Amino acid sequence: MPLPALPRIMIEPLVRAALLEDLGRAGDLTTDAIVPVGHRTTAVIAARQQGTVAGLDLARLAFELIDPAIEMHAGHDDGAIVAPGDVIATLSGPARGILTAERVALNFLCHLSGIATATASVVAAVQDYKAKIVCTRKTTPGLRAIEKYAVRAGGGGNHRFGLDDAVLIKDNHIVIAGGVTEALKRAKDRVGHLVKIELEVDTLHQLREALEQGVDAVLLDNMSPDTLREAVAMVAGRAVTEASGRITPATAPAIASSGVDLMSIGWLTHSVGILDLGLDFEDEVRA
Repeated sequence: MPLPALPRIMIEPLVRAALLEDLGRAGDLTTDAIVPVGHRTTAVIAARQQGTVAGLDLARLAFELIDPAIEMHAGHDDGAIVAPGDVIATLSGPARGILTAERVALNFLCHLSGIATATASVVAAVQDYKAKIVCTRKTTPGLRAIEKYAVRAGGGGNHRFGLDDAVLIKDNHIVIAGGVTEALKRAKDRVGHLVKIELEVDTLHQLREALEQGVDAVLLDNMSPDTLREAVAMVAGRAVTEASGRITPATAPAIASSGVDLMSIGWLTHSVGILDLGLDFEDEVRA
């Protein structure tokens, strides 16, 4: 099933802001000086390394906003796996517009494809287990919606989008409340019946207390695979189990083998590199 696209109303402000940042006060001085008005060209966006594509709609919109006469035809959908040399999209239209929008289009496409690629690598590592890979709120300010979209393109899922999605009681909340029981009591007294409550635990003792009070989900923080296995047995299906901390493609299988439902990973959105993609013209115009 194709990945549902993000609505234009969500992505256009981001693309406009990026283009305005790049254009500055005087526009594209280099292209305006060198490329004749009316010069038309064709170009391709191609992969320079293997990975998973994400962000095609943002790239297309960058070209469209600079010059609606530019046509971009994608040869792949977001979520597709590409190899070095694969053509991801073809462009045709005014060369000036293609050159001006190129960097912003590639910035979005390379960044989001990097997130999708990293996500896909961890998803593949746990494919033999039930655990679902999810991202966190550790996102680039202003880019959360599209970074979480890229995680979905890579086969992962999303944790909370914001603080108002659900209650997640962390260690500092527990300290201020004076303990697990009191923290859960305050949360239940305050939020509506449709709001889920998750609580972070560092020990099996905290987990037992949380289960006694009733909780929808437990975040098992920085536990070893053996301890996670004990925790899953203790929960016995009474709550959603989420492992977090020290999860990499290498460690993921052992963590997933514990039987947890979810594995949340912050670095998917805060530390990954780009997927190397390039735009090349099919005549002699160059960026």
